[in-house]
Amino acid sequence: MFLLKVKKNCTRTIFQPFFRAFFLPIMGFWPKPPTLPPMQANTKLINWGIFAALSLIWGSSFMLMKYGMHTLSPYQVATIRILSAGLVMTPFALEAFRKIPKEKYLLVILSGLIGSFFPAYLFCIAELEIDSSLAGILNALTPLFTIIVGVSFFQFQAKRQKFMGVLVGFVGLCLLFAAQRKVSFENISYASLVLLATLLYGININMVGRHLKDAGSLNIASMAFVFLIIPCFVILYFTGYFSLDLSSKEVLLSTGASMLLGLLGTAVATVIYYMLAKRAGSLFASTVTYGIPFVAVFWGLLAGEEINLTQCGCMCIILLGVWLSNKN
Repeated sequence: MFLLKVKKNCTRTIFQPFFRAFFLPIMGFWPKPPTLPPMQANTKLINWGIFAALSLIWGSSFMLMKYGMHTLSPYQVATIRILSAGLVMTPFALEAFRKIPKEKYLLVILSGLIGSFFPAYLFCIAELEIDSSLAGILNALTPLFTIIVGVSFFQFQAKRQKFMGVLVGFVGLCLLFAAQRKVSFENISYASLVLLATLLYGININMVGRHLKDAGSLNIASMAFVFLIIPCFVILYFTGYFSLDLSSKEVLLSTGASMLLGLLGTAVATVIYYMLAKRAGSLFASTVTYGIPFVAVFWGLLAGEEINLTQCGCMCIILLGVWLSNKN
């Protein structure tokens, strides 16, 4: 009797896993894997949609920046960019002044300065002397600076998985540029300007995420840029913009490119960037810099360039890093 019981238990122990693995799924009794609630799934889908839109806008901004500097100086391009954003945001500023508490006005102005004003000049000046690929790699340090600044000064708690996601994405980005063999390290001293800009981005996104979380994204952006309108007019005057032949086709085209850069790459992009930071967190928002190379590849394909399997593999690594940084 004892031997029969042991034999029965052994048989159950041996064959039960096979029964569960092969027969239950066929019979339809295998439990379904857990799925996200509809609301949570929709939220993640919207976040990825915002991520893709921002990548497209900022990935195309470098082209407009280069086109604007065909005729205008870097200071004029950056100033017209910020001025255009301020003028577009003016109709929304009155509502912003009513809704944002007065004690947070200084934070909003500071956000406009370190999140848009200073980086715009730093990037324009650096783009004259360093390779665009190197600028893209350095710009991708934004998520890393976001973690460092957040942990050091804003009580940000980064999980190991999210930190690994940032590193994986950055490695994939470096491999992508290395595969293109277009990275030039000439005038490397100008790279410090891009590094400073990415550091300012990291400070700004942490500050907005922690101290301006209750303020609307549109309100923050409109108030910040409206305060910069007068300084922009002063800079344009002293840089000699109003002394140029403003009826010249070249000047008009460069001015138009700079204004479009301000409308899309600054005004619209800043609003949805703050929106993404509040919805998905500052770290995931900062990884938008990893999406910019995809846009560059897209424009290259439209221009007739080819993409190889190595580049595809590198982009998959970048996507893995972004996914890890957003995974809960």
